[in-house]
Amino acid sequence: MIVLKSETSKVDQSITVNYRTCPLCEATCGLEIHTKGQEVIHIKGDKLDPLSRGYLCPKGYSLKELHSDPDRLKKPMIRRGENWEEASWDEAFSEIRMRLRPIIENYGKNAVGVYLGNPIVHNLGLMLYMPMFLRSLGSKNIFSASTLDQIPKQLSSEFMFGSDSNLPIPDIDRTDFILMIGANPLASNGSLMTAPNMRGRLKSLQERGGKFIVIDPVRTVTAKQADEHHFIRPGTDALLLLGLIHTLFAENLVKLGKLADLINGLEDIELLSKDFAPELVGPKCGIPAETIRCMARELATTPKAVVYGRMGTCTQLFGTMNSWLIEVINVLTGHLDSEGGVMFTNPATRRAQTKKSRKPRYNRFQSNVRNLPEVLGELPTSSLAEEVENPGPDQIKAFISVAGNPALSAPNSERLNKALEKVDFMVSLDCYLNETTRHADVILPAPSPLERSHYDITFYSLAIRNVAHYSPAVFDLPKEHKDEWETLLNLIAAVNDQEITGDVTKTLDDVMVKEIIKHEVKNENSPIYEKNNGEIMGLLNERKGPERLLDFYLRVGPYGDHFGKNPDGLTLAVLEDHPNGMDLGALQPRIRDSLQTPSGKIELAPSVLINDVDRLKETMNSHSDHLLLVGRRDLRSNNSWMHNLPVLVKGEDRCKLWLHPDDANRIGLQAGDQALVQSRTGQIIAPVQITEDVMPGIVSLPHGWGHNVPGIRLHVAEQNAGSNVNILTDEQVIDTVSGTAVLNGVPVRIEKTEDTPIRSVATNAMQEN
Repeated sequence: MIVLKSETSKVDQSITVNYRTCPLCEATCGLEIHTKGQEVIHIKGDKLDPLSRGYLCPKGYSLKELHSDPDRLKKPMIRRGENWEEASWDEAFSEIRMRLRPIIENYGKNAVGVYLGNPIVHNLGLMLYMPMFLRSLGSKNIFSASTLDQIPKQLSSEFMFGSDSNLPIPDIDRTDFILMIGANPLASNGSLMTAPNMRGRLKSLQERGGKFIVIDPVRTVTAKQADEHHFIRPGTDALLLLGLIHTLFAENLVKLGKLADLINGLEDIELLSKDFAPELVGPKCGIPAETIRCMARELATTPKAVVYGRMGTCTQLFGTMNSWLIEVINVLTGHLDSEGGVMFTNPATRRAQTKKSRKPRYNRFQSNVRNLPEVLGELPTSSLAEEVENPGPDQIKAFISVAGNPALSAPNSERLNKALEKVDFMVSLDCYLNETTRHADVILPAPSPLERSHYDITFYSLAIRNVAHYSPAVFDLPKEHKDEWETLLNLIAAVNDQEITGDVTKTLDDVMVKEIIKHEVKNENSPIYEKNNGEIMGLLNERKGPERLLDFYLRVGPYGDHFGKNPDGLTLAVLEDHPNGMDLGALQPRIRDSLQTPSGKIELAPSVLINDVDRLKETMNSHSDHLLLVGRRDLRSNNSWMHNLPVLVKGEDRCKLWLHPDDANRIGLQAGDQALVQSRTGQIIAPVQITEDVMPGIVSLPHGWGHNVPGIRLHVAEQNAGSNVNILTDEQVIDTVSGTAVLNGVPVRIEKTEDTPIRSVATNAMQEN
């Protein structure tokens, strides 16, 4: 923190310069924030940040507006009849305990459902304390944004490498060729690939003689910068990938290199691929056979190459299969765990493995209604509405949402909205009264991101370099407010079968830290194995909350001081002395340290995924005359709540229905017309934009809009409401392996209408005091 003072005025004009990372997306850009008192004066990119080096997108600057947003909740809210009343924290927690405990006692722990939103992974306190809350609650009915996004990637890594945390990351700065499928990193800033300034990084790739190809049904901003772009029919990515694998085997292009003795299932993959020659899959995908063969050859013959797939490959019928086949290709071409290929990070907070192998965390229990498999400890969000609606054992009677808006972001959101009206009691931890929290009985507010400390535990595990950057709070949290980690500890006390007296926060925080230390000193692979618990606790007691836990994880991590064994190692104090962050080096090969499969090898052919190929074959002869709806992203729109910030919604309306000219002519639509878009689940009205940036037969709408329902308090968003694409998506259509929602390739019918978008039918409209 630097304090600057102006000498041109007698009035105190002290300006404080604060350095921190942006918590609004995966890029983790470094920020230089200028403040005066409690006001943000200016935000710009931190040129000394080792990863972003001064780059900043519009979201980073929006922190100024988010901090001062008058709609952001500051006090707990309790619903009394049709009115909201502000309450004290004690009153809010008392209300929660009074109404939640009887539900648990009468119906069991599974009667409480929990939804975890995307912002949790951008929040140090929630990331560290959420596991304790979920263990204390003990419910199997846990849902999250992961099954609306990336869980196929995590599950395929769980199957192949033994852990969902072992996600291969593109070594973007050293590669010479990228085949990018269903990804738009110039809009997303990288996804499951923490890499700020992707435009600059891809341009550097091209300047050093490299090449990248984009496969996408939309000519995205990333596709426009690519050396090649190929349209693909939504939902056929797995066919394309198997066509590439077929070519690698048929043309003797497989080269395993150092991985040869670490692979199980190579023969199964070769046999599987024989049925997917490019000449067979090409017509279905919309990509010529020779183009598929050329891409396979370039991948195999370029020494440093990557196949990278993201959102578009995950949120479709074969999301887990796509994620698996992408890594199969990286293995077959020798690019896994190789410089310039895909590699495993070595983050500063990585703890030593307690055991070398374990069975995949998959299908250990099922949902009640459709018997959908558990994946990595959670159930598919596509099943949430039915788990609330259907009576029977483990029916959800109470609901807790944390930093999420599933009433807008989940498929068939109209059904979920109606289901949330039926729960007996609902609690939300959120900064806004939004489309989801309007259904709550109690809302617990969250502080401004600038009022809490920050460290990207999740995204430094996905970064293209090993880095570490701790950010203290820019502003002190007012005494009458609570940080989210304190709120979670008080929620634990509220759901506990025995009432906890005294200082709940301190008591439970100490219990949690002691338990973590106890497990760590019992781990033979830990650098503090058999150390004295009390001694370790004593060395941490100068801190509390997230800082104490973060200090512990840094100190037992791969670069840590190991509580004295490595005196020059990393601690939180060291990071505090480096306000711009620390570069811990380029990614290094570490496959043998990363594998946690029971066999100790890469499982190239997991039986669950091999068996799913029969389902794929059934699509080879299928045909539909429907238009297919796909989503799209925008640099200024990552989550629905960002639409309440003027700097991110200004300019031209971005929530428009994109159609190809051929389809527009056939339907009789012109630019600016209103289109009625219908699916099995519902209908919406959206303004039309005619463009050749979508392939014929495809239409596109962005996600996260639809702020036109009663009972919300989002004044800017309401003025820029847009249309909710998830009224059209179908909760019954999923990737059957992971349960992930199919958000791309949704069959729709479109016609011209003279109507304009209207407010949705009232669903639990609320009056404000």
